[in-house]
Amino acid sequence: MKIIPAIDLIDGQSVRLTQGDYDDRILMPKTPAEAIQYYSQFPQVARIHVVDLMGALQQEALETNVIQQLKQLTDLPLEIGGGLRNHQTIDKYAKIGIDYFILGSRAILDVEWLKEVVERYPKRVFVGLDARDEDIYVNGWKENSGRQLNEYMAEIEALDIAGIIYTDIDRDGMEAGPNVERTAALQRQTRHLVVASGGVRGQVDLTALKVAGVTEAIVGKAAQNDEFWKGLE
Repeated sequence: MKIIPAIDLIDGQSVRLTQGDYDDRILMPKTPAEAIQYYSQFPQVARIHVVDLMGALQQEALETNVIQQLKQLTDLPLEIGGGLRNHQTIDKYAKIGIDYFILGSRAILDVEWLKEVVERYPKRVFVGLDARDEDIYVNGWKENSGRQLNEYMAEIEALDIAGIIYTDIDRDGMEAGPNVERTAALQRQTRHLVVASGGVRGQVDLTALKVAGVTEAIVGKAAQNDEFWKGLE
């Protein structure tokens, strides 16, 4: 299993939300700079997942300067999400060396725009599917997009994307285990890489995902603990 540790940013600080609730946040023990250097030492880490949480809510990139500083602290690839709503923002991130772009809300609501970005940056776009049951949510998980997982995935199947990041909103930040069954079902129905996100606690969850056919997982709160890394195979 490849691990993608997550750093969620608000006002330059590393935080975690509970089920996407901006009013229910906790400050992480490690600063973003400390976290990225900490994660970079582990061989299981494939890349680092950084999300501009207020950018996602306000529909514009707000943490660009912090993210540029983080990029300079690691040789690992970074994938950036939150507020990537136009070509100019994505181009700006590309110019500072960001490797992958996570497109969520606008990519869900405007597939033609997503196609344009993918043509410009093939194999560098992850589509973020944040769902509750079969419903995909957008704008910081505040709004139901009206799109369903299966129909949307079929619509983007032919695109040259890097993969799909599937987050079960009800599991994220709860440390109650990922939605293994649904993540595996999505992986079986697509040729694209499906990355599990939300609820991963440790080796037991990672093993369950691996057995089910899922090869990568984003880990948030648990990845800040030394015990998480000691418990990995």
